[in-house]
Amino acid sequence: MTKVRVAGFSISLDGFGAGPEQRLENPLGKRGEELHEWMFGTRMFRAMIGQDGGSDGVDQAYAHRSMDGFGAFILGRNMFGPIRGSWPDESWTGWWGDNPPYHAPTFVLTHHPRDPIEMDGGTTFIFVTEGIEAALQKARLAAQGRDVKIGGGAATVRQYLLAGLIDELHVALSPVVLGQGEAMFAGIDLPALGYRVTEHQATDHATHIVLSR
Repeated sequence: MTKVRVAGFSISLDGFGAGPEQRLENPLGKRGEELHEWMFGTRMFRAMIGQDGGSDGVDQAYAHRSMDGFGAFILGRNMFGPIRGSWPDESWTGWWGDNPPYHAPTFVLTHHPRDPIEMDGGTTFIFVTEGIEAALQKARLAAQGRDVKIGGGAATVRQYLLAGLIDELHVALSPVVLGQGEAMFAGIDLPALGYRVTEHQATDHATHIVLSR
């Protein structure tokens, strides 16, 4: 049965999922890359960027799970790129070059229609203007029984959490304090929504916590 999951979502000790002032030169916001240090040395991440080697262990296991078993992805507009408002042209095709890491139908939430973009490696970006539930309905069909990943950013995850549409959420709590940025859980009563901690493991680089309903 298809599950809706968030996986490998890094947050700071003070609860931010990205730094402030996200833009083309700084897609994760100021100091945002520090949140993901736990992943950068893993075998999964190194393979994803075309490099050999990398670590095994707990961080690698969670990194692998963060991209494994998904038949479709959902991204917020900011996760696709820095452009705001209407699309000025068709030139922007994402942060990742010609071969994005998704390799599956990837639905982008937006208020501005755009034709689908077929990329190398099996990723197709499909732009959805009808809201989060319509995007999820389309993603479930496209996933063909595999799981759907809510890929972020924080505002998109928050919308799906508040709507009660996420079955499982893995966050990697990084030993970083940002002070400001994109808050992940502010104002959200997770127990009232039915979430409880079902896994937790600490490494030298992060504490991995899984919340399930």
